Amino acid sequence: MSNHDLLLVIDLQNVYTEGQPWACCHIRQAARNIRRLLDAGVCGEVLFTRFVPPAQPEGMWREYNRVNAAVNADAFANAMLPEMAPYLERYPLLDKSVYSSFSIPKVREAAARADRVVVTGVVAECCVLSTVLAGIDLGHRMVYLTDAVAGSPFQHELILGLRYFAFVEAIVSYLTVPHTEVLTTGAYLEQSR
Repeated sequence: MSNHDLLLVIDLQNVYTEGQPWACCHIRQAARNIRRLLDAGVCGEVLFTRFVPPAQPEGMWREYNRVNAAVNADAFANAMLPEMAPYLERYPLLDKSVYSSFSIPKVREAAARADRVVVTGVVAECCVLSTVLAGIDLGHRMVYLTDAVAGSPFQHELILGLRYFAFVEAIVSYLTVPHTEVLTTGAYLEQSR
């Protein structure tokens, strides 16, 4: 059964895979679960996003471009994961030059038509969290799929003793009434039947 949710697949680019400069833990698991969602066809609309460096950076984005010049210039790093290729033939790939996917007009338009916005991809503590918070501010019901999101490696820890990845899930969980739902991919698929 199809529903009226928007599935956002955020920034599944090679730079976040193992051995790359911005490697995320669980990216392969996240990609598998995103493929499960896409193959099940349970979302009414699907949009992919990718981060591209701003062409005319302003403010701190100039520093961002300077610090990340090598990554920004690497075509392989910036390409989407190869396993997403068949889906990118069916669904739009939209560019953004800031963290939140809601900076893209087509994402805002699709979200306005949707019952909920289902968030997947990378990086949990950056582009994903920024997108969730922007969606909440715009009045959307956000669904965070814990096993379809990847984040910083586990060795990075916060002062509070929470790993970044777990900290993001805790923040999103705190906002569950009424703004967010925190589910696994399996629970979402079951709910969508």
